[in-house]
Amino acid sequence: MKLILKILKWIGKILAGLIILLLIAGVGFRLFSSKPVPPGKLVDVDGTKLHIIAEGKKNDLPTLVLESGAGGGTGVFHWVADGLKKNMRVVRYDREGKWFSESSNDSITSEFYARQLHKLLEKNGEKPPYILAGHSMGGPYNRIFRDLYPNEVEALVFIDSSHPEQWERLGVKGLFDENQIIFGKFFIILADMGILGVYNKIMKPESMDKDLPKEYQNRKLYLTSYSGDVYRRLLKENSINDDIFQRAGVASSLDSLPVLVFTAKKQYGDTQVWYEMQKELKELSTKGKQFYMDANHGSIITKKENAEIINKEILLMAETLKQKSQG
Repeated sequence: MKLILKILKWIGKILAGLIILLLIAGVGFRLFSSKPVPPGKLVDVDGTKLHIIAEGKKNDLPTLVLESGAGGGTGVFHWVADGLKKNMRVVRYDREGKWFSESSNDSITSEFYARQLHKLLEKNGEKPPYILAGHSMGGPYNRIFRDLYPNEVEALVFIDSSHPEQWERLGVKGLFDENQIIFGKFFIILADMGILGVYNKIMKPESMDKDLPKEYQNRKLYLTSYSGDVYRRLLKENSINDDIFQRAGVASSLDSLPVLVFTAKKQYGDTQVWYEMQKELKELSTKGKQFYMDANHGSIITKKENAEIINKEILLMAETLKQKSQG
C-alpha cells in the first residue's frame, strides 16, 4: 500500500511539474510571439480597424465584393481573387472581430455588418456597381446588403450559401451545438494562455486548408494560436446567427437581378433538403442560374479548379452587365 501511495505521489509531482512547465511555456509564447502581419491593409470605420484586400484595376466592369462564411476570412477566397483580379476589381475583407479586423464596441444588429461594409467600401475608395459573392453565411449577409442598397448591387453570387430556414429544415440547432460551444470556450482559454500556441509549435498540426497556399495556412495557424480572439468571434457569430437569418429572410424579392448559385454535391447533412434550399435561392430571381459542383462545402472555393469554374461564370456575368449598361 505504501508503495502504491509513493508511486501516486511521484505521478502527481510529475504531472504538476508538466503543468507548471506548460504554463511557463505558454507565458513565454505570449510574451515573445508576434501577431502575423495582415496581407491587406486596415481601414478605420467608426473607430474600428477593418482588414481589407482590394486588387485589380477599376474599369468598366462591376466591382466584385467577396463575403466569407462564419469561419472564413480573406484567405479562403485566394483562388477566386487571384483568378479575377487581372480582369476586374476584387475586394475581400474580414468582418469586425474576425481574423485581422478589430472587434467593434457597437451594438450588433442584424443590419450592422451590411452598413459597416458599406462604410468600409466608401472609405477605401470603392464605388458601385457591385457584384456581391458570398460563401456559406456570406449569402445571407449579402442579401441584407442588397436589400439596404439595391441601387448599388447589380448581381448576387451564392456559393453553397446558407438559407434562412436551414436550421429548422435540416433539424440542426445552429452553427454550433452545445458541445462545440464548450470546446470553443476551452480553446479560448488555451489560446489566451499561450498553451495552444506551444502545442502548434511542437506538433505542427496539418492544416484543414491544404488546397490554399502555404502562406495562408501559416497565417491562419498563427492567428488561432496567438489569442482566443478567433474563437470568441466564432461564438459571437453563433449568437447573432438567428437575427441574421431572420433579416435575410424578409429581404425584398430579387426580381430580375442576375443571380448565380453554385451548389456543392457533397454535403454533411440531408443532401436533398440542401438541394431544395439551393434551388430556392436560384428562384429568388427570374434570372437565376444554378451550377452543381463536385465539391464539398469548403473545397467549392478553396480548390483552385473549383474557383476557376466559379470565376468563369462571374466574369461572364460581369461582361454581360457591362454590355447592358453600355447598350
